[in-house]
Amino acid sequence: MGIKGFLETSFVDWPGKVASVLFLPRCNFRCPFCHNHQLVLNPEGHEDIPLTHIMARLAELEGWVDGVCISGGEPTIHPLLPSLIAQIKGLGLPVKLDTNGSRPHVLQALVEEDLVDCVAMDIKAPLDELRYARAAGAPVDLTAIQESISLLKQGKVEYHFRTTVVPALHKGEDLLHIAHHLSGSSSLTLQNFNPEDPLDQRLKGTSPYPEEWLQEMGERIASILRH
Repeated sequence: MGIKGFLETSFVDWPGKVASVLFLPRCNFRCPFCHNHQLVLNPEGHEDIPLTHIMARLAELEGWVDGVCISGGEPTIHPLLPSLIAQIKGLGLPVKLDTNGSRPHVLQALVEEDLVDCVAMDIKAPLDELRYARAAGAPVDLTAIQESISLLKQGKVEYHFRTTVVPALHKGEDLLHIAHHLSGSSSLTLQNFNPEDPLDQRLKGTSPYPEEWLQEMGERIASILRH
C-alpha cells in the first residue's frame, strides 16, 4: 500500500480535534481541482514512510493528538486499509477516514467492524451522471455514491459531508441541489478550491468564490439540511 505522507499534527483535518494525518497514494477519481494530484498521478515519486516509524511517532504523541486522519488519494481502494486502521486503533487512537464514497462496501465493513470513528465524504457535484463525472474527472457509479450517503446518514459514526467549490464547476443552485439531496444530514461544509496547483492546469490561477459568498451559501445550506 505505502504511506506517502505523514503530518504529525493538524488542527484542521478533524473538526474540534488535534490529529495526525496519513496520506495514501492513488485514487479512482481525477478531480480537476485536486491539490494532492502528485499522490494520484505520480505516487512513485514519493518515498514510502515506514509504518514502524509512524507507529512509533504516534505512540510518542500520546496525549498530544486526539486521533488520526487517513486521507489520500482515496484510502478505500487499498485492501490493507482495515489492517492499517486496526494497528492505529491498537494504540487507543480514534480514526477519521476521508473518502469519495465510491466504495460503499468497504465503508460499510469499516463501520460495522468499529474501525472508523468519523468519516468525511466528499460530494463532488449534484447527483447527475454527467455533472458528477465532470467534477470527478472520471465516470462515477452514482448508485455507489448514494449508498455511501445513506450509510453515513444512519448515524452509526460521526460524519461530515463536504464539497470543494470551483466556479468553473459549481453555481449556487448546484450547491443548493446537493443540500436538498442531503436533507436531514448533520452538515455539508463548503471548501474553496486552491487555484495554486490543481490537477487540471487550466484551473491554475483562476479566482475562487469570495469567502463572503461561501458563507452566505453555507447559511442557506444549513437551513435546508435542518428540514
